[in-house]
Amino acid sequence: MTSLQSPYNDMLDNSTFVKYDYRSGGSSDNDKLRAALRGQDPLIYFEALRSGVYAAHYPVYVVADDPAAEVFTIAMEESLRFFGDPANMSIDQRRYAERTVKARLHQPAFRAKVMHAYEDSCAICSLRHLELLDAAHIIADHEVTGFASVTNGLALCKIHHAAYDRNLLGISPDYRIHIDNDLLDEVDGPMLRHGLQDMHGGSLNLPKRRAELPSTEALALRFEQFAA
Repeated sequence: MTSLQSPYNDMLDNSTFVKYDYRSGGSSDNDKLRAALRGQDPLIYFEALRSGVYAAHYPVYVVADDPAAEVFTIAMEESLRFFGDPANMSIDQRRYAERTVKARLHQPAFRAKVMHAYEDSCAICSLRHLELLDAAHIIADHEVTGFASVTNGLALCKIHHAAYDRNLLGISPDYRIHIDNDLLDEVDGPMLRHGLQDMHGGSLNLPKRRAELPSTEALALRFEQFAA
């Protein structure tokens, strides 16, 4: 289990493998993890998202034990345990591992982190109905630069997510909202007017924590597509 302020150096490696430090003080947890490694027993990994809220990843497997560094390696997807120690994986195996984990594990934790950062509201229109909100990627997750981080995410309602994905709506690195020129000139009904056209020139509703602000580099790359 990770915590928001852990004394241990647990690290998510692209959400593919976790480097899990030995528990201190001769804890029996270390013996249990070694037993899980020998028996290839499935475990549950709880990733801290906010105080008292965790994402449960199951099944995960201990795949390596490094007594010199006092760290275990945990595979975050079942099929990855057959590769053994990730330090010995080929480039093709690591690429497969990253794709596999991204597809299966990534999205629930990503959504939870993004919704928490934006306080369960759309960053553009402030809609607060969770069932109508998506965790949108700034850079698509299938892209090489589409990193799995809250800073590559935006909480958007369904209509603004669709408009963003189709470059009908853009967000510049200064967090300003831009609507496609052709769409601005179009005459339709109140949904177009109030849902999109009126958003033009407005400012994004940003997370309160600096560490969760959208990456300006990612926004700049994505805005180039919109501007083109």
